[in-house]
Amino acid sequence: MELIEIRNITKSYNLGDITVPVLNGVSFQVSHKELIALMGASGSGKSTLMNILGCLDQPTSGEYWIEGEEVSRFSADQRAVLRNQKFGFVFQNFNLLPRTSALENVAMPLTYTQDHLSDRIARKRAAKMLDRVGLGDRMGHEPSQLSGGQQQRVAIARALINRPPILFADEPTGNLDSKTSDEVLKVFQQLNEEDGVTIIMVTHDAYVARHARRIIRIRDGVIVDGDDTERQSPKATQEDPGASAAETGGAR
Repeated sequence: MELIEIRNITKSYNLGDITVPVLNGVSFQVSHKELIALMGASGSGKSTLMNILGCLDQPTSGEYWIEGEEVSRFSADQRAVLRNQKFGFVFQNFNLLPRTSALENVAMPLTYTQDHLSDRIARKRAAKMLDRVGLGDRMGHEPSQLSGGQQQRVAIARALINRPPILFADEPTGNLDSKTSDEVLKVFQQLNEEDGVTIIMVTHDAYVARHARRIIRIRDGVIVDGDDTERQSPKATQEDPGASAAETGGAR
């Protein structure tokens, strides 16, 4: 059974008397423990698709299945429960609370779970997660005391604190320089390979996409291909940053 399957998903928005189509019959599958780049230019529909996959929005039509259960018809409350149980989110702008330590930022989602964890256990779990992303020595630092890459790693730790099986990352390196981007992408690869987290990265950047195991390209609201690619080493991609994924990748 596939982890995720979407069938003929469409999404349109009404602007007054005008209907604007954004997704036009998108279908694909995601297996357990995949690392996928959802790649497209601005306006291609990739962020809209991620919002539907993350149950932040609903499709206009089509079917969305997770582990054999159709969720495209879920109520808002049912989608909220699913988000809490299944998904973690990482965004371009980090979205960390200012004047709040890294440890407290990571532990914050635990206050919304039904587990009713004690503060001691919540902080212990948050500390372990920060250590997992290489920030064991920065737990007491506030966001203003951290670099951009460190802030994004705090955001990754926070997204994974509830141990979701699926992580969505929307332009996760968009505010980072190339060196820091490589560090963050390495964290994603380690989480995927060592912890088995399924990761879907939304990006417009071919270099970022080449760090995934599979690239799904979207253009004008439709999937143009979904070929497997071999992940390239940072050295190889830096030598030819303009090369297309098709040129540098092959069948896995």
